[in-house]
Amino acid sequence: RLFRENACATCHVGPALGGLSFERLGRRADYFADRGGVTETDYGRFNVTGEERHRFAFKVPTLRNVAVTYPYFHDGSQKTLADAVRAMGRYQGRRPFTEAEVEKVVAFLHTLTGEYEGQLLK
Repeated sequence: RLFRENACATCHVGPALGGLSFERLGRRADYFADRGGVTETDYGRFNVTGEERHRFAFKVPTLRNVAVTYPYFHDGSQKTLADAVRAMGRYQGRRPFTEAEVEKVVAFLHTLTGEYEGQLLK
């Protein structure tokens, strides 16, 4: 419910819950100012296309197996899944998540972890 209500499913769509679009990082707040400075890597898709509208746009990652693919974000700045969820609420979502909501979203994201040869991925 939290995932849908906070518009996460707007970008994280399809069978893998993402991987289908490029989106600008920092729709609700300035991620780069808060993190401190901008690097060339931060220009995102712009580095490939040269189109100004692609500056700070990144491919929306799939959420399948997201619990085992840390660190998070293009710059690895979010070390834990909870950190990434907090940041997404602040910078991309409709509103920041409370800590109780972060725990619930993280629990949901853990359910997206698959198995390989009968073993849960770690």
